Amino acid sequence: MTVGVNGPDPVRRRDARRNRESLVEAAREVFAAQGLHAPLDVIARRAGVGNATLYRHFPSRAALVDEVFRDSLTQTMDAGERARTSEEAWTGLLGYLETVFAGLAADRGTNDLMTTHLKGVDSLDAVHAHNRETLEVLLRRGREQGTIRGDLTTEDLLFTLAALGRAVPALTTTAPDAWRRPLTLLLDGLRASPLTSALPEPPLTPPQLGEVLGNLGPHQE
Repeated sequence: MTVGVNGPDPVRRRDARRNRESLVEAAREVFAAQGLHAPLDVIARRAGVGNATLYRHFPSRAALVDEVFRDSLTQTMDAGERARTSEEAWTGLLGYLETVFAGLAADRGTNDLMTTHLKGVDSLDAVHAHNRETLEVLLRRGREQGTIRGDLTTEDLLFTLAALGRAVPALTTTAPDAWRRPLTLLLDGLRASPLTSALPEPPLTPPQLGEVLGNLGPHQE
């Protein structure tokens, strides 16, 4: 790199910035279409750079994923904050999960992120923690308000949502809004009702849930 009195050559800095932006945009498109296991060399070619340039900017897949999805994950957390302010927990839960599942349907990469545990993505760790907290708040308030069944645990809901979420890409390939019907059926199973059957014991523990979600793994073609 050419270095002048005031630091690196401005032209080189602009080129580096342009390459980084091209890589992020290319990764966003490839991840959305193919999921998070898409080959990194495909992303580099789409961005018009070599693999060495990609790794210079993003030394790991996790670093690239973090950069690509940070804004959308922040939007998911914003949706969770709005849901928590809902006067009725059931209404807040419906609105929140509608937003989350619309995102899962629109982007294969987002689906991989939200329905599995991927290590090394800082923004993902934050959104998983926030998502769990949002659901805990809404379930607790829903039980207090008598609208959500009392034996439902956060782990029950997180696993069930992840399992349905994994099916969303297959559903949307057939019909874009096909996920709405099973989501409605799932949500009806959360309601407090004298007709619901007691859930079998024991529920998953938090470590068990993490293991199960890790075993699901990202989508692969």
